[in-house]
Amino acid sequence: MVLALNDKWIWDSWYVRDGDIWHGFFLQADKAIGEPELRHWNVTQGHATSTDLVHWQHLGTCLEPAREPAWDDYTTWTGSVVQDSDGLWHLFYTGCSHAEDGLTQRIGHATSADLHSWQRVGDGQCLDIVGSAADRYEADHAAGIWHHRAMRDPWVMRDPDGDGWLMYFTARAAHIAEPNGGGAIGFATSPDLHQWTLHRPVFVGGYGQLEVPQVFEVDGTWYCLFCTAAEHFSKQQAEATPGGPVTGTHYLIADNARGPWRIAPGPFLDGALPCRRYAARIVFTDEGLVILGFADRPDGGAFVGHVMDPEPVIVGDDGLLTVVDKSKPAA
Repeated sequence: MVLALNDKWIWDSWYVRDGDIWHGFFLQADKAIGEPELRHWNVTQGHATSTDLVHWQHLGTCLEPAREPAWDDYTTWTGSVVQDSDGLWHLFYTGCSHAEDGLTQRIGHATSADLHSWQRVGDGQCLDIVGSAADRYEADHAAGIWHHRAMRDPWVMRDPDGDGWLMYFTARAAHIAEPNGGGAIGFATSPDLHQWTLHRPVFVGGYGQLEVPQVFEVDGTWYCLFCTAAEHFSKQQAEATPGGPVTGTHYLIADNARGPWRIAPGPFLDGALPCRRYAARIVFTDEGLVILGFADRPDGGAFVGHVMDPEPVIVGDDGLLTVVDKSKPAA
């Protein structure tokens, strides 16, 4: 079994557990559009539930672009979900507008009592690249250098060192000579999930983009999962990666949620050419860590577009992560 729909492509996903039920949220697009690369501009968010992350009950569309002219009337892309102390659920997501040809990304906020019926908070927008830290980011579209103004894929979590909240997101840093050296993990803080303050990126370099970040802790070590493509490795990182650039999911490592972060040494965590799995998340289950991501073009052919079944992830004595690939025979 996989998380799939016969009439839709599914790609980026994120998960939250409510009691014994897992809620999976994902980007989806109708296959009727014909060309899978057009899915990004024909997107809604889907919702499904599971007790085992393998067998899924689809609940339909839970968020879509605004129907009137708005900052998010073109796309409602990848995000994350958290629950506040009063039991209200908060969705943070990426939005783009038709007015800007989808080239400028911002971060939005919606809430729900049932994890399905989401209502935007105000007009939805909660964070842009503005304020005293904005000069640390590629705040305007660097036409000819990168294909958009990056501010997307928010990952929100409680501040482990305080009462507030932390947000990590995909961004690009300002004034980096090599385009593939300018990828960044952006950072913001909030006391209440409503008022956000932008800070300088917590990590810059290695890749042109570090997509779909996810930050978590295991036994005192902090990890920041991200995905990237082989063509987005910096020259230095390509040379430092055993086996060379691949497309998939790797991670940063740190001793604190605020960093300093460094690229995990050794082999790329979960990558291949052609790409087997992309935009992966690591989920904490009762049996241990597992990884879930969408099947891209594992055989080099047509885009697949479903979320693959979970596979175990092992944390070594050195703190490094290893994926147990179920598609390969045991040694």
